[in-house]
Amino acid sequence: MPFAPRGRGLLPSGVLPGAALVALLGLAAGLALTLNGYWVFVLANVALLAVVGAGLNMLLGLTGQVSFGHVGFYAIGAYTVAILTTRAGLDFWLAWPLAAVLGGLSGALVALPALRVKGPYLAMVTIAFGFIVEHGIVEASGLTGGQNGIMGLQAPSLGALAQGERAVALLAIAAAGVALALYARLSRGTWGAAMRAVRDSETAAESLGLNPLVIKTAAFAVSAAVAAAAGALFAPLSGFVTPHTFGFVQSILFVLVVMIGGVGSVAGPLVGAVIVGLLPELLAGLEEYRLLFFGALLLVVLWVAPEGAAGLAARLRERLSARRGGAGAARHAAAARTPATPRLAHRARSALAAQGLSMHFGGVRAVSDLHFTAPAGAVTSLIGPNGAGKSTALNMLGGFYRPSAGSFSLGGAPLTGLAAREIARRGVARTYQTSQLFGSLSVLDNVVLAMHRGRLGPLLGQARRHDPALRGRAAELLSWCGYHGATDVPAADLPHVDRRLVEIARALALDPEALLLDEPAAGLSREDKRALQQLLRRIADAGVSVLLVEHDMALVMGLSDQVVVLDAGQRLATGTPAQVQADPAVQQAYLGESLAAPEGARTRAAGARPELLGVGALVAGYGAEPVLHGIDLQVGQGEVVALLGANGAGKSTLMKALAGLHRPVQGGIHLDGRELRHLDAEQVVRQGVVLVPEGRQVFPELSVLDNIRLGAFLQPQDREARIEAQLRRFPRLRERLHQRAGLLSGGEQQMLAIARALMSRPRILLLDEPSLGLAPKVIAELFAALDGLRREGMTLLLVDQMAGLALALADRAYVMEGGRIVAQGSAAEIAADGSLAQAYLGEGAEAPERVAA
Repeated sequence: MPFAPRGRGLLPSGVLPGAALVALLGLAAGLALTLNGYWVFVLANVALLAVVGAGLNMLLGLTGQVSFGHVGFYAIGAYTVAILTTRAGLDFWLAWPLAAVLGGLSGALVALPALRVKGPYLAMVTIAFGFIVEHGIVEASGLTGGQNGIMGLQAPSLGALAQGERAVALLAIAAAGVALALYARLSRGTWGAAMRAVRDSETAAESLGLNPLVIKTAAFAVSAAVAAAAGALFAPLSGFVTPHTFGFVQSILFVLVVMIGGVGSVAGPLVGAVIVGLLPELLAGLEEYRLLFFGALLLVVLWVAPEGAAGLAARLRERLSARRGGAGAARHAAAARTPATPRLAHRARSALAAQGLSMHFGGVRAVSDLHFTAPAGAVTSLIGPNGAGKSTALNMLGGFYRPSAGSFSLGGAPLTGLAAREIARRGVARTYQTSQLFGSLSVLDNVVLAMHRGRLGPLLGQARRHDPALRGRAAELLSWCGYHGATDVPAADLPHVDRRLVEIARALALDPEALLLDEPAAGLSREDKRALQQLLRRIADAGVSVLLVEHDMALVMGLSDQVVVLDAGQRLATGTPAQVQADPAVQQAYLGESLAAPEGARTRAAGARPELLGVGALVAGYGAEPVLHGIDLQVGQGEVVALLGANGAGKSTLMKALAGLHRPVQGGIHLDGRELRHLDAEQVVRQGVVLVPEGRQVFPELSVLDNIRLGAFLQPQDREARIEAQLRRFPRLRERLHQRAGLLSGGEQQMLAIARALMSRPRILLLDEPSLGLAPKVIAELFAALDGLRREGMTLLLVDQMAGLALALADRAYVMEGGRIVAQGSAAEIAADGSLAQAYLGEGAEAPERVAA
């Protein structure tokens, strides 16, 4: 993961205003002219640390990339000046800029391969670069002097003002001021916003037309050039250069300067340089413990002030300002909520068309031969059961997947094979299932940045970001989309519904021909969904081709002009909402067929059974808006209960709450009279409630046998005998006993997940989508095993997309819609109840006869 500063995000001004920084640097210059030689040398080194820190802050603070190899660029700058002034006879004033340019080019060359990896891998690449430079200097002894280095370097002269170390100290102080100003201007400009955007979400940045590799490479090159410029001053300051002066420890100190001072603030590198540069002098008697002391200091800073010393001071200043000027802030926020009358421009736009699109992942066909046209000025919805290929299709159309076959076009212009950023620049915008806003940027900056379609202008330019006309248009667009909050707050602080609206406004800021939306209604309340439906209709009426992937069938059927149904990666049906609701093939895909149940599955004991699991008035969610609204549910001893409903109904959230993986807000969960709501997941398992999660989630690097054994962690008695029982239940697992679980087929992994769960001696087994992604033959085999468990008296609570098959196994069933129970009864009653079809396909759908139990 890229490094990102914690918290709301610092203003670029950091802890000190510009005037205070100038005054501080002026004081340092005065000290450089009056102190003795020793302290002048120390002061110059502090200034050089600030220069490198400012450059490294461009990498850490803006793009979030960590480099432990900047000492290599420092060394390149030092040796360039040393070689050019002693062996080539160049003047220092010419050698210094050449050193900076060479450092910047080296940074770009290192960045191109290095920035294709992230997190610890990037750190390892940069560490390796530092070692390569150090050892390369040793080996190139004919040019660099090898181990002996280059001696006798002369300091530049500032005429009558200063000579020798004092002159270098003054240059270092001036360079620190320039580097800090450079960072401030870059961070406040369009490129700085783009760098933060790439740090927060590369995927979303590409969908706005930005090129993350170019942006990160530019940051790396500028950062390297600044470090090399500092190294070029270090050479004449010390009078000689040797390879061991530029060891790995120096790189650690550079990173400490930024971390301790404050990542992302202008003054942070200066504050960090003072701490890192002066503390060793104040603790001269503890030289050998320097790194240990700095390490302890870093831990304290990360604990007490994770944004560094400058960040802590800025935060304190913000709190004081908030207390003094609360009324003014309120007036400012109110003003931000008073927009002009906005509208999205109505114009003729282009249709988005797919011709034979296919996507294969190894042997898995996620999408196969998909054809459809999303007309301009209309809403086209892609729907289908879990695993149907909807998101894969959206990712191909957005350029994030390259199709295995087929093509797609916008207004007849081919887009196949283009990168996501190129597709965005041609007019295809999108939003994401999980919000991908740039959290460290303000709401308004998110939208303004999208308006450029990847065109950022000069590196230090600010006009594109701060143009009043653009910002006014962005504010109008936000209001048109229904966002009426403050626009100058960080996007990370927004509630869920506002994040959805801002993300749609950001996509519309591209002035797109087509808009792709991936589950925009997820997590919204009914009122918010109605507002979203109206917004999407207004977008389509403005001429945009809207392509929607959504699981809320009421929204889909009430909004769509055209519905395309996918199943197992293939187009199953297309037509108006009423046509697809009435299509028997669509009903089969969503509800499943009543496959022949195992013999005896329909002969169940009649009469009430003692309650084993009880759920009362359960409310749970992931934010301000609950996902579950007062769920009441009972499961009797030895009973099989099916929990049915469309995607997004809240079934998986309920299963996680029952298993202790998600803490409910209110309500009760009882197992045989014992309250489970406040227990942790492992305590819930100990009580006998065991979940087989959606997606199997076996341990892929462990063998089949070890996976099964781990299931008995809390119940080790008779473990080997119980393993043998599971192998008799699932004979396929015996054949794969010593294979890695990750090499099993999907069906075999599902069998392994159930076997592992049974090793915990469950009193009730929770099964979340056990048939997902499995072939019909494997599903039949799996459900035969589940019927065997039912015969043995095992209590089962089953969630499955194949409603007909689940009802064939179940005694009773509940139907969920929008986080609520909308129907309950025996399997036969639910199969005949129209509420089941409506939950899956929206109002107007009728229950097909084939799912009768």
